[in-house]
Amino acid sequence: MHIPNKAFTHAGKFHADDVFSAALLRYLNPDIRIERGFQVPPGYDGLVFDIGDGAFDHHARNSPVRENGVPYAAFGLLWREVGEDLLGARDAKRFDEGFVQPLDQDDNTGCGNQVAGIIAAYNPLWDAQRDENECFEEAVALALTILRKKFEVFFAVQRAYEEVSAALAAQKRGIVELKRFAPWKQRLIPSKAKFVVFPSQRGGYCAQAIAAGFGTQELKVPFPAEWAGAPEEDLPGISGIETLRFCHVGRFLVTVGTREDAFAACEAAMERAREDG
Repeated sequence: MHIPNKAFTHAGKFHADDVFSAALLRYLNPDIRIERGFQVPPGYDGLVFDIGDGAFDHHARNSPVRENGVPYAAFGLLWREVGEDLLGARDAKRFDEGFVQPLDQDDNTGCGNQVAGIIAAYNPLWDAQRDENECFEEAVALALTILRKKFEVFFAVQRAYEEVSAALAAQKRGIVELKRFAPWKQRLIPSKAKFVVFPSQRGGYCAQAIAAGFGTQELKVPFPAEWAGAPEEDLPGISGIETLRFCHVGRFLVTVGTREDAFAACEAAMERAREDG
């Protein structure tokens, strides 16, 4: 989709919908000028959103609705057009579900959303002598920062995919070893791997149990219950692992002093799981 150098949206009180739409357009074309008014100028040759009953407005009857029932707002309509080119189909869908849809739902229903509430707070207060368009641009600047950070995370995960895939191919007995930490969940959760081991920022190593699926706290194989939350000085005696320092009460993470003990902790957890049936 070509992003022109100018776009038009409604004046008056602004919301997360038009603000994030403007921020997305500015991310795609930093030179774009966002104009605001109560009517689209006749013959306007820029992109129009959230006003005017065009492709990126959602105020007309029979406006588009997603298959899951969440209605589109302007931000969602724009994202539907540009998201796949920006992030790829899988991540564009994930961003829509996790970030865009809640904002669209709030704009269409007033159901409430914390991010939308923060953006709304940038509107001039009733007794403040503030220029409305300046306030809008301040809100757009915040939204643009949020989008940049969100997209950077997606790009980082995409960069990590190959590195984690190579480690997965070399895994032994369900334990994947990363030479350095990298975002691993998108690659390893759907795999048969049960644990991932990587160097800790605090020295030593971390071993982490892999979730059974996305959106669940269930683990494929948790660390033993008696390790969970035990004092550091007690853990070696409880576990038989000399450098075991910490086990999270959620049983998904341990820290140890050596690479060998990281693997030993994972092996012990799998052995316990086999014993427990």
